[in-house]
Amino acid sequence: MNMSDLTGPASGHRPAFESLDPQALVAQLGSEVAAKLSSALERVTSLTQTGRIDKGSLRGLREEIEMARRTGILGQQLARLTLGQVNLTPEPVDLSALLRDALLQRNRDIESRGVDVRQLLEPAKVHADATLLFTLLQTLLDWALEHTVSRIDLSLQTPGWPPLARLHCSFAHRPPDALETRNAPLENAVEITALNTMSWRMVQQACLILGLEARREDTAVRTALSVTFPATRMSGLPQEQPAAATPQAQQAVQAAPSQPLAGHHVVVMAARREVRNLIRQALRPMGLMLDFAESVEEARLVCADGLPHAFVYEASMGGDRFERLRGEMLEELSTLAFVRIEEDGRAVEVINLGGRQITSVGRDAVLQSLPSALLLELQRNG
Repeated sequence: MNMSDLTGPASGHRPAFESLDPQALVAQLGSEVAAKLSSALERVTSLTQTGRIDKGSLRGLREEIEMARRTGILGQQLARLTLGQVNLTPEPVDLSALLRDALLQRNRDIESRGVDVRQLLEPAKVHADATLLFTLLQTLLDWALEHTVSRIDLSLQTPGWPPLARLHCSFAHRPPDALETRNAPLENAVEITALNTMSWRMVQQACLILGLEARREDTAVRTALSVTFPATRMSGLPQEQPAAATPQAQQAVQAAPSQPLAGHHVVVMAARREVRNLIRQALRPMGLMLDFAESVEEARLVCADGLPHAFVYEASMGGDRFERLRGEMLEELSTLAFVRIEEDGRAVEVINLGGRQITSVGRDAVLQSLPSALLLELQRNG
């Protein structure tokens, strides 16, 4: 696998992989977070001086804070990947279905930005770690949304024989009429760097660890990325044996503490501090991104910027208002997992709630059983 540096001689067509320097990543993470928070601080300063803020500025403030938060999360994920803190479990994965799930997960962002996503997705199954692959697809969408000035084109095809699934993502990072030489290679190192944000670094590292072949082509106006999956199965065809991992991937996936849900987003709704602390303590080793809400209204606000992967809540808060919220969330994301914390006991059981099975965990069993219950729910609904 060619590991050439992306910021080397600009040929327009270049390998997507490069060695990630930990110190450079830390510097880039700090720079991106600081830039987003500085802009947010300017808005807060203006609000303080005038005592007023319009809807557009308020929306911009929320977006800047959310982007800084997401960048910080990406930094955590990248740290785990670059340090080898990941255990891969390759399995047959429906790539087209997983990509549709990732699009559904990002649907609110897509709609709020007014971006059109054009899709041409052929059915294809690949052999890969489902969790890391889903993270790759989500981050690829984040990267495209971060830079596109028009629409995003996505295609999934299986050309040639044996069939190899090829995911292609392209978008315009500058208006088509910005330059006369729209098809010229992107030669300005500053412009290249502007595309190499933390979301791009995450795409690179995930591809590297999954052993995927990827190429990125930049022009002065457009960017296109092609990712090829070496182990692909089409409907009715025998399963291809997974390709041997590259030496770089073997080095990246070294023995390290397992965090099977690293990077997943979980919302916890609990009114009492002691219950929130108990859940936080139980889930801390899993590398999750946790958001806490003390009421249904607060949970609704937390989920307004994007639905989580899972929702953990106290049974005492599961009244009519919560059921309405749960129904709305499931309507938008049918794979959303739920775990209910019962007031007493150590029982862990699967119950039927509103025609859907969820896992219930007794409060006395939270420390021992909540991580496995959450993992079960995510696997069952994923």
